Amino acid sequence: MAVTVSLVALFGLVLFFLLRSRTLGYGAAFIAVMFGFFLASTGASGPINQLARAVIDAIPQL
Repeated sequence: MAVTVSLVALFGLVLFFLLRSRTLGYGAAFIAVMFGFFLASTGASGPINQLARAVIDAIPQL
């Protein structure tokens, strides 16, 4: 668990700087995928899913 959390922090930090510098490419895509993969295996996945569901439910149906 500790390794997963540290990898989430590492990939999140690298992704933040890639997005801030507007550097897009294969490396940024890999970092984004790895960040999502490791984030999904932490305890943060439940609240993130609940937040996404709340946002989707708040959007009125057309």
